[in-house]
Parts: sequence; structure tokens; C-alpha cells
Amino acid sequence: MRVLICPQEFKGSLTAVEATDALANGVRQGLPDAVIDRCPIADGGPGTVEAVASAAGGRYTTTDVDGPLGDPVAARWARIPDSPASVPRSGPRPATPSRAHTAVIEMAAASGLLLVPGDRLDPRRASTYGTGQLLRAALDSGVGRILIGVGGSATNDAGAGAAVALGARFLDDDGESLPLGGAALARLARIDAAGLDPRLAATEIVVLADVTNPLLGPDGASAVYGPQKGADPATVAELERALTNFADVLMRDLEVDLAGMPGAGAAGGLAGGLVAFAGASIESGFRHVADVVRLASRAAAADLIVTGEGRLDRQSTFGKAVAGVATVALDASVPCLAVAGLVEDEEVVRAIPGLEDLEAATMPGEDLETALREAPQRVAAATAQLVARYVEERRVDDG
Repeated sequence: MRVLICPQEFKGSLTAVEATDALANGVRQGLPDAVIDRCPIADGGPGTVEAVASAAGGRYTTTDVDGPLGDPVAARWARIPDSPASVPRSGPRPATPSRAHTAVIEMAAASGLLLVPGDRLDPRRASTYGTGQLLRAALDSGVGRILIGVGGSATNDAGAGAAVALGARFLDDDGESLPLGGAALARLARIDAAGLDPRLAATEIVVLADVTNPLLGPDGASAVYGPQKGADPATVAELERALTNFADVLMRDLEVDLAGMPGAGAAGGLAGGLVAFAGASIESGFRHVADVVRLASRAAAADLIVTGEGRLDRQSTFGKAVAGVATVALDASVPCLAVAGLVEDEEVVRAIPGLEDLEAATMPGEDLETALREAPQRVAAATAQLVARYVEERRVDDG
């Protein structure tokens, strides 16, 4: 039996590659003779650089940047040879050989939620400035294209911090530059984009997003994702007012309308900000990575697909990797199983089209620190149990 193993990272415990290894160990317990095809996947969140670089022969580099609250962070990213076989393109290919590379970066590596201790979360002050520094490093490397995964953010500043790092200015009524952070945008009076790095106009920038939320409103960046970044209801309302003012000034000064743009609210509005200040396009992170790793053709060659992620819940049904893999499996008429660190909203998750069965590595109420420390063993054990159940059910069905 040929088994395709394609999980995304298990946030906080296993990278996508480590998760692939843990799943493979479990599969081998239930199917010792299986031929395993390892295919780490991502949806635009943490792990995107690793998934794309491992599939496309990328070379890693590290850049020192400012973290979400200004602390120094060493952010890893990759450069990939830009060929049709390695990276699908949505725009024209650069004409000069020196620019025949694509940079793959993650905002989570510079401005991510996991970079901020739980007792310091502050979406009012958290900034994407470090992500802008990372973009500038990619431009300095001479690439013709930049892919930026925007999942896992700690920020709610609509990409204003990144724009500042790239040369924009955000001014108050007195003509003074605003401090970094989303809350300060409530005092935004004028945007000066004259100093933006001119290389942005000559570089194709693609935002890989795992959500389609708008910038504003009940489904927007502040309301939906602010609480997980530390915002209480009063802070959510404050940030919503700040982003509303930002959108109004942006429309007036740059004639860019983010209010109704699908996906503009991804990463606290960074996706929309990159459209406005870097001329970026927004694409499905999962679909793009799936193209890079040739997921469809590898699924068609498999007899069984095993995927997984750290948490399966109601949000997993919207643009996330497990739901995407299950859809690919359904299209290929191949059974798909999923392992998660934790499963919530199980009835909703089990209804994901193409998902045949699932198993959790941790039960609700278990000690999180212990579960994270034992993640490789727990994921392998859950996978072995899931595969054994699948094999037994198939044996019964075959009579």
C-alpha cells in the first residue's frame, strides 16, 4: 500500500517535517509494508517556508529583525530557483537571470504570535515592522518574486509597520510620525508613500493567506482574531476604530479600497496593507503550496492519505491545510485520515468533505506542557491507532 503523508505543522510542538516523521512512524506500526511518500504541507502560516523550500530545493538564510514588540528576532527565510517545475507563477517571469529566484518568507518568523510570551500579548502595540525588514532583505537579495505566508500573526496594524520599514510614513494632525502598532492608527491623518522602496514596483509579491476575512466588521481582523492576540472587548472595539480610520485615510490618499476586499484582514490586516503598499496579490496559501509540492499528482498515486495539524476545530473548515488535503483526496477518490494534537467541534470537523476518519493525540483537559513535550510519541501512537482502525474496517467491509 502506498501512503501519502502530508501534515502541516503542529503549532508549538512539531514542524511540518517533524510531524511527517511522527505520522510515518505511526503508519509503519499499522502498515509495516507501506510505501511512504513524505509531503510536508502548509497553508500560508508557520511552516510555509519549510514546506516550499523542501519541495523546491530552496536555500535558507537568516535575517535579524525587530519582533512584534521590538525585541530582536532571527527570522529564517529561503530563496528558491525560479523554474516552472518548482514555483508556479501568477505574473510575468523576470527577464534578467540575476532575478530568476523567488524568496519565500513568513510573517510569523518576524511578527508572529509565538514570538510573544502570553503575559506580554499586546495587539495595540504589536507591529509588522520586522516583516517589512524581512521583505527588504528579500529585495536586497535580488529576487524577482516574493511569496509571503501571513498566518500566525501577533499584530493588528494592517501592515503599517511593514510599510514604515519599506519607506512609508504615517502622520498625525501635526505632521509627526505615528508610533508603531495598530492602536496608533486611530490618530492617522495622512499617509506619505513617496519614500516607498521603488524595487517593490518591479517585484511580484504574492500573499499566501489561510483565511478570507475582510479588514473590518464582525468578520474582520480585529473582531475575529484580536481576542487570540490578547484583545479584550474594549481593545477589539478600539482596534476596529483604528483600522476603520486607516481604511478611510488610505482610500483618500492612495485610492486603495480595502473595506470590501476578501482576505484583506488576514494577519491583522497585513494582507491588505501589502496590497496597498507593495502592489501584492492575495492567493490561497494552501492551494499555492499544494501546487509547489505537486499534491494532486502525488495523491492520485496513493492508496491512502494521512494528514494532520495541531488543532482541528471549526476554523479548520475554512482554507486550512487538513480541509484542503481532504478535498484533494476526495477529487482523487483516495481515503483520507487526519491526526490532530487536539480535536474540538468534532461533529463539524468530521463533516469535512473527503475526511474519512480522525484521531486526537491529546484529550481535552490534559496537561498542555506534557502533551507538547511528548508530541512525537503521542502523534505516532494516535496515527497507529487510526490506521489500525482503518485497516480493520476495510477488512470487515471486504467481508
